[in-house]
Amino acid sequence: MKKTIYIFSNGQIRRKDNTLIFESEKGKKYFPIENINEIQVFGEVTLNKKLLDFISQNQVIMHFFNYYGYYSGSYYPREHYNSGHMIIKQAETYLDHAKRLALAKKFVFGYAQNALQNIKYYEKEQENLKYALSAIDSLIEEVDNQATVNEVMAIEGNIHEVYYKCFSKIIKNKDFSMVKREKRPPSNELNALISFCNSMVYLTILSEIYKTHLDPRIGYLHTSNFRRFSLNLDVAEIFKPLLADRLIFRVLNKGMIKKKDFEGKLGGVYLKEGGRKIIVGEYDRTMTTTIKVRHISNKVSYRRLIRLELYKIEKHIIGEKDYDPYVSRW
Repeated sequence: MKKTIYIFSNGQIRRKDNTLIFESEKGKKYFPIENINEIQVFGEVTLNKKLLDFISQNQVIMHFFNYYGYYSGSYYPREHYNSGHMIIKQAETYLDHAKRLALAKKFVFGYAQNALQNIKYYEKEQENLKYALSAIDSLIEEVDNQATVNEVMAIEGNIHEVYYKCFSKIIKNKDFSMVKREKRPPSNELNALISFCNSMVYLTILSEIYKTHLDPRIGYLHTSNFRRFSLNLDVAEIFKPLLADRLIFRVLNKGMIKKKDFEGKLGGVYLKEGGRKIIVGEYDRTMTTTIKVRHISNKVSYRRLIRLELYKIEKHIIGEKDYDPYVSRW
């Protein structure tokens, strides 16, 4: 199975034959190219064109994070699977108001249902979460009545607000509370943790889109404008409750991440390197976890599940089969 390589140390990454070598003060590490799915760089790393040519030939994406652990950009090699036909169909779907609106509603529905699954799981312990189940159910019913994508996004914003209020009840450590979701910059430790985990989901989906015929620049819920990518943001709505939020609940309730793993800088709160390593390790384990999915005989990993979701979107766009988002049974 191919792996994601995470680089936290400062150093140099280069090619030697069919292997990547990362050299730092701690020594050298060797990574056969055929075993690499993607590379995520958190440290200060030097590289050259020879390396970029090599990973392009082997369809490996590199994602870069800044000093504070926030995503800064990707080296996205020339697309190997994009087809003119699919790009035309994606654009046609985007430009057709009814078709775009229908897909946007599907992404919000997927997000809301998976958020509900999380609340239902913890509602067994927290009786005071019942109000959220009722509130989100009502908001889901409103989604179908909306006439524009902006209106759909407004309803999704209301679902976010109800859902995030549950975090303070689900998380047992009272050092981590949710007053309001704030991103730029995150105002407290929980907001910082959510932002970091969400960025991991965005990048995983971006890497998986690269392996399909889809173009990540054409999204439906998130407007395709001057931003580099938007389709990965759409698909991430479905998977953030499953991959990011459940991870957050787990590491905080088990005491794996504590308040000391954060620091305040530049008017915001950021996860320190030690905390980022813990999250990355847990996230990597989550992505290789296999689960049973309806209509699939064998168990699949979460990474494979994302790819299957993208294939479903492809089939929808070319008119082969209507898309329904993945909804977890837990």
